[in-house]
Amino acid sequence: MNITETYESMGVDPKIYNLGEEVLKDCKDAFDRIDKLAEMNQLKVLNAFRKNQVSEACLHGTTGYGYNDFGRDTLEAVYADIFHTEDALVRPQITCGTHAIALALFSNLRPGDELLAPAGRLYDTMDEVIGLRDSKGSHKEYGVTYKQVNLTADGGFDYEGIKNALTDKTKIVHIQRSKGYEPRKTFSVEEIGNLIKFIKGIKPDVIAFVDNCYGEFTEAIEPTDVGADMCAGSLIKNPGGGLAPIGGYIAGNKECIENAAARLTSPGLGKEVGASLEVMRSLYQGIFLAPTVSASAVKGALFAAGIYEHFGFKVVPSFAEKERHDIIQSIVFNDANKLIAFCKGIQAASPVDSFVKPEPSDMPGYDSKVIMAAGTFVSGASIELSADGPLRAPYAAYFQGGITWPHVKFGILNTVSELYKENLVSL
Repeated sequence: MNITETYESMGVDPKIYNLGEEVLKDCKDAFDRIDKLAEMNQLKVLNAFRKNQVSEACLHGTTGYGYNDFGRDTLEAVYADIFHTEDALVRPQITCGTHAIALALFSNLRPGDELLAPAGRLYDTMDEVIGLRDSKGSHKEYGVTYKQVNLTADGGFDYEGIKNALTDKTKIVHIQRSKGYEPRKTFSVEEIGNLIKFIKGIKPDVIAFVDNCYGEFTEAIEPTDVGADMCAGSLIKNPGGGLAPIGGYIAGNKECIENAAARLTSPGLGKEVGASLEVMRSLYQGIFLAPTVSASAVKGALFAAGIYEHFGFKVVPSFAEKERHDIIQSIVFNDANKLIAFCKGIQAASPVDSFVKPEPSDMPGYDSKVIMAAGTFVSGASIELSADGPLRAPYAAYFQGGITWPHVKFGILNTVSELYKENLVSL
């Protein structure tokens, strides 16, 4: 049985397979660049491991209070070196990306301070953190105000609007690197650096914070290399390499990280407590594999863009945009049925729960029903092959992940098969 027949036996029509091969011809140069970038980032990570003398003893966890957890402290030193920061907080007690972001913000904001979002609306789950939707323990309850400056019509930063929005109360500027549930472009590290330079030229003491979710290792540098005082993300996204079962990180200057640690545990305890249990091996191996795993996801995003542009759908970024700044590919369907079919195709291509049919449902932190496809080894891990989208106009799918490139390739071809089977696209 040859490769085409193998795909056909798994439900992919030969015409769909051949379309994929045509798209791949235009991906070769971009794939070569992605592989070279992965090599650079792999060396950066390896160098951090060697510098901090990671040993077998680091791979064993602790229980109870977690005092003198050598592996935990060394892992945080590794992260600090990877992100070129003074310190880092990397803990399984950080439950998700939203938790990591909220922790970074709450710990460095005080009543009377203002949070400014200079890149427009933040991700949906931040609404209740800020207090845009009423929720227990929000910034609003603590007397922290929020202001945002929307992007310009062409998707860029409104520098004049940002300048006018900055006040003496502005304590943190929150820059969301990835698109969230908005079909806008993802910002490059260079663009983020230029924005930070502009803001600090007006208000030098402001804390520049970057939500780095989905962006790690997609470029040779990170936001903390261009002036960010803090960045944060989830370990079940890029930096966990598909192995981390839980956790989040914050990397930044020492004071910001000390504040975050005091908020995560308790004032007076800070980073000294927090048992690592039995996850250290997965966290170390995950960050070690993260550059190549993230590269597979970026290849998949580019491939998905090429496939779906062929069918006339708007994709963000476009297929022509070969340099990527995160692992997310949005596909705008303008049709709920097409969005649902796409997610069904991803779920059916998954190694776990492939037989499950995803359905739109209410989700904590979201103001509309969301459909999620993630038949993953780590529940909900978005560095693994996954897709989701809110059931609201423009009915866009947000596709991400894929630990290996061959799996991502099959997953995207399988989504086309699902849409074709439901007469939602024509070959």
